[in-house]
Amino acid sequence: MISLYTKKISGVWFGVASDEEKLFATTFSFSKEIALRNLLSVIPYDVSFQQQEKASHFTECVVVLLNDIYSGKEVSHSFPLATNQLSSYARKVIETVSIVPLGYVTSYGSVAEVAGGSPRAVGRVMALNPFPLIVPCHRIVRSDFKLGGYGLGLDVKLEILRRESRGYTSKREISVDSKKLSIFPVESVLKRLEKGKC
Repeated sequence: MISLYTKKISGVWFGVASDEEKLFATTFSFSKEIALRNLLSVIPYDVSFQQQEKASHFTECVVVLLNDIYSGKEVSHSFPLATNQLSSYARKVIETVSIVPLGYVTSYGSVAEVAGGSPRAVGRVMALNPFPLIVPCHRIVRSDFKLGGYGLGLDVKLEILRRESRGYTSKREISVDSKKLSIFPVESVLKRLEKGKC
């Protein structure tokens, strides 16, 4: 049985779909109804679910984590993700995006170089990301540092990135299997915006 739980914190509704051991979906929205709809659109069709009015310890911890990520805080805790319903390609993209650290962004093309496929294929996976914030699709931008897309709108994506800015100045590379994922400071996106080109 999957439990759906939503909680409003400072005007934002955070949602969790879980079986108390792993996450099937997370979401955030400015409407409770949209948050619930987002959760329902992702959970497997053949699994029963119920709406939870009171948070379990597990779901409360996940909501706290989501709020911390949304607020631009450093987090170290993680939760197991239920990804069996996803294609092997989507799982690879999600695993790659999950390692992009706070304060950095990468491009759809860079993710494609590691996970395979094309930048557009990566974008399609990100558009259907069942774990927003936990899998930080907001940290994936175009190769020219323009924002690209985002389900809740580019203004929301930009505000999250602004909160995640740490003043880093250098490009880095992260080893993923035998490949390298190039990551860039969030400031690369913010400088692009200042020039009026976002």
